[in-house]
Amino acid sequence: MLEQLQMSGSSATVAALAAALGLHTNTIREHLDALVELGMVSRELAPPVGRGRPAGSYTATADGPGSDPRVREYAGLATALAGQLARSSTHPEADALAAGETWGRSLAAGIPVGTPAHARRRVLSLLTDLGFDPEADARATTARLRRCPLLHAAREHPDIVCLVHLGIVRGSLAAVGGDPDRAALLPFSEPGACRLHLNTPTSQAGA
Repeated sequence: MLEQLQMSGSSATVAALAAALGLHTNTIREHLDALVELGMVSRELAPPVGRGRPAGSYTATADGPGSDPRVREYAGLATALAGQLARSSTHPEADALAAGETWGRSLAAGIPVGTPAHARRRVLSLLTDLGFDPEADARATTARLRRCPLLHAAREHPDIVCLVHLGIVRGSLAAVGGDPDRAALLPFSEPGACRLHLNTPTSQAGA
């Protein structure tokens, strides 16, 4: 829901969000109330007309997650890449992974090479900068990616977008001293999050 508001760049009503996301209006209101309390969304109420709850419009706050211009730039570029690969590539999955790896190495350029644990933490920091909001375990071996800057593109082209993300992880891991072959991504593996493994046994890691 937050991604929907951020990507639209404008305000939306409960009814509009319910139609866009395919959810009941009561569910939309509950989540919007929580986002307002967290300061991620602002609400403007229209003057009351008759009985019932006043209509309102909701907007993602300027200082909320995803407002960083680097995140918006990344989202725009990756969405364009996904669409281009889907339309023109004869091997879109392999090309998506390779493009992500090149991108990841570029993003990690200048970061000092360190131990595998150091590498995992630096990659998680990079993913934070890109807007994925990772929640990692103490050893940074696995993380829940609680946001996706490309949620709509990922739903439209999951085989491409998610492989770009895996490629970014593998490319940046390799650049800072980690083992890219031990990275694995499980898209939409749990409610509200994807699961990223950074220390998977090589025999289990896969694209």
